[in-house]
Amino acid sequence: MFKILVVDDEKNILELIRFNLEREGFQVLTALDGARGLELARKEQPDLIVLDVMLPGINGLEVCQELHREPVTRKIPVIMLSARAEEVDKILGLEMGADDYITKPFSPREMVARIKARLRRARTTEAGHDEQEWEARLDFGRLVIDGVRFSVYVDGKKQELTPKEFELLRFLAHYPGRVFTRDQLLEQIWGYEYTGDSRTVDVHIRHIRQKLCLMEGEQPIETVRGVGYRFKEGLKCST
Repeated sequence: MFKILVVDDEKNILELIRFNLEREGFQVLTALDGARGLELARKEQPDLIVLDVMLPGINGLEVCQELHREPVTRKIPVIMLSARAEEVDKILGLEMGADDYITKPFSPREMVARIKARLRRARTTEAGHDEQEWEARLDFGRLVIDGVRFSVYVDGKKQELTPKEFELLRFLAHYPGRVFTRDQLLEQIWGYEYTGDSRTVDVHIRHIRQKLCLMEGEQPIETVRGVGYRFKEGLKCST
């Protein structure tokens, strides 16, 4: 039985989500604020977290960021829930490490479908052979991507990437020379068919480039104008 943690300060929303998830056979934990949500996430290690943005005390974005800092909770999928529909809020939530974003008011059936889709993807990733291969250390000389420690090093110095930045860099690095559109990267990294503005990919790529701080001309991620992005072909890699 999958365990779902729902964090929302509106009791009627909590009960609505709980009712629909329990009807589908899920075990449901609930919290009314961010601090309690973090406590339950650390203690119970749920299979997925539904997290409201506007929470008293610690808001949902801060909770999401904290979850992805801690080894015990960093791999738990997070679906952000918010009454705010502005595109910038969605992008911010995704940048903080959220895997999906649902705007209130929402359809309970849609929420259940999104949760099931995320759990299916997580289960497939855990069981798949590709993920085992991705645990390897990719060494490009000045740039090292360590899939075991989820770390990136430039000239031996560790660079602090967010979980989504790391996943995006690692994904591109496994397919040097292959061009991916923004929509393809959203589907691969965020795991759902994103229907809004794809600028979040551009934002993540820009942040990755800033954090890698490689010398001019040595940036491994190239822009293919009018198409998307690719990892530079020809970089020597020893795994």
